[in-house]
Amino acid sequence: MKYLKNEEDARDAVQQIFLKVLSDVNKHEIQFFRAWIYQVAKNYCLMQLRQHHLKYREEITDKHAGELAADQEDQRSHQEKDLMLNSMEQALAFLNPEQKVCVELFYLQKKSYQEIADQTGYSLLQVKSYIQNGKRNLKLILEKQQRANKR
Repeated sequence: MKYLKNEEDARDAVQQIFLKVLSDVNKHEIQFFRAWIYQVAKNYCLMQLRQHHLKYREEITDKHAGELAADQEDQRSHQEKDLMLNSMEQALAFLNPEQKVCVELFYLQKKSYQEIADQTGYSLLQVKSYIQNGKRNLKLILEKQQRANKR
């Protein structure tokens, strides 16, 4: 109990030490049995602690490696999203004014077609058309920017 600090582990250790003593007692010339058996028990417990420590260290290392990889993936994901948002802002500037207003109101401010029509004075069909065409043009502009960035 002094070394292992756990009753179950200490019981297991006593059994293992007993078996070790039975097998090793004839191999050694023992002058002071009490000191010898104490040393055998101490060495066994220290070995158990080392093995447990190494196992615990491996578990911690694996856990931290997974967390580190997840953190790096999150950071990479955030950077990609930031780049995409910057590209999207730049691409919005290339849309004609009607498309830009309708796309911003619909996607960024989450307004309905009717709310956009009421706010801008465009007809419902015009709003739908501006959003559809604006979305298509945004996609084309973003693809063009990506091709230019790859060069």
